[in-house]
Amino acid sequence: MSDKFGPFMVDLAGGVLEPHEQSWLQSPVVCGVIFFARNYQDPLQFRSLVADIRRIRPDALLTVDQEGGRVQRFREGLTRLPAPGVLRKFYAAEKGAGAADAARQMGWLMANEVLSLGVDLSYAPVMDLDLGRNQVIGNRAFGSDAETVTTLGLGWMSGMREAGMARVIKHFPGHGYANADTHHEMAIDPRVPAELEQDMQPFRAAIEAGAEAVMPAHVVYPAVDSEPASRSRVWLQEILRGQLGFQGAIISDDLSMKGATELPLAPRLLQSLEAGCDLLLLCNDPDATQAAIDYLETLDPAILYAPASVRRRVALRAGFGLNDAESQAARLQHAHEHARELIRFAETATV
Repeated sequence: MSDKFGPFMVDLAGGVLEPHEQSWLQSPVVCGVIFFARNYQDPLQFRSLVADIRRIRPDALLTVDQEGGRVQRFREGLTRLPAPGVLRKFYAAEKGAGAADAARQMGWLMANEVLSLGVDLSYAPVMDLDLGRNQVIGNRAFGSDAETVTTLGLGWMSGMREAGMARVIKHFPGHGYANADTHHEMAIDPRVPAELEQDMQPFRAAIEAGAEAVMPAHVVYPAVDSEPASRSRVWLQEILRGQLGFQGAIISDDLSMKGATELPLAPRLLQSLEAGCDLLLLCNDPDATQAAIDYLETLDPAILYAPASVRRRVALRAGFGLNDAESQAARLQHAHEHARELIRFAETATV
C-alpha cells in the first residue's frame, strides 16, 4: 500500500468505467469509490466493474450504502434486507429476546453479500435515534430510545465484524432531532449538550465496542459550535477524539449535500480535512469531482497523506475474519431464513 493513499472518494456515472473516471482513479489524492444503485445491475456485471477498477487501482477502497430497507443500493441477486426499523418492532414484540441476535445475523448477511461482490465497506450501521422529527432517518434507525438503538446497533456491528467488514457508525452525534433534510437544506439542532446526551449514548457504546469509522452529521449544533459537526474541530477533535477517545477513521458525509454547501468547494474540502476528516465524499456532481481532485492535488502532502490518517484509511479495507466455506454456507442459509422471517414479521406486526 502506497503512503500516497489520499482522502478523496469518487462516484461513477454508471455500470462501466468512463475514460475520465479511469483518470480519477490514477490520482494519488483518490483512495476509492462509493457505489450507487446506478452502478449495479446484477452480481456478474458488478464484479466486472470491480475488476476493471482494481486493474487500475488494486488498493482502492470500495464502498456502498447498504443499510437495508430503503437504503440498499445492491438488490438484484442479493437478499432483500429488512430496514433497521423492522428490528425495532421485533425488539418491542419480543421484549428484546432474540432481537440482538437477529440484528447480528442481518449485519453479518449484509456484510457477507457486499464482500462477495468485491466491495470492502458499507456505511453502516445508523446509530441515530428516531425521535419522530426527521423522516430522512425514520426507519433507518434501530429505535427511538438509546437502549434499543445500542442493543440492536451493537448486534449489527458484531455481525459485520464476524463477516470481516469494518463498521461505520453514523451520523454522529445524532441526526434524529433536526427535522431538515440535509440533502436539500441546512439542518440545525438547537438542543444543549445535556439534551444531546441521549443521542450520543449509542455512539459512546459503539466506540467502546471498537467501531472502526464514524460519519458525522451535516447538522449545526449551535449550543456546541457554529460549524456543522462534519467540519467542526470541536465535535471531531475535542469531543470525538478527545472526550470519547475515538481512534478510527472519520468519514465526511456527502459534501455535495445542501447541508454542506454554504461554503465554496475548496474551503469546504480544506475545512473538513483540517477539522479531522480522514475521508471526503463528494457525490453526484462529476464537474465538482474533477474540480475537487484538481484542488486537492495542489495541497501540501502533509495535509493529504499524514501517516496516521493514511493508516486509518487503509484499516477500512476488508479481510479480517472470513469463515471457512462450509460454515459460511450454513450460516448464509440461516441468515437468509432470518431475513425472510423479519420481512414477514414487518408485514404483519402491529407494534
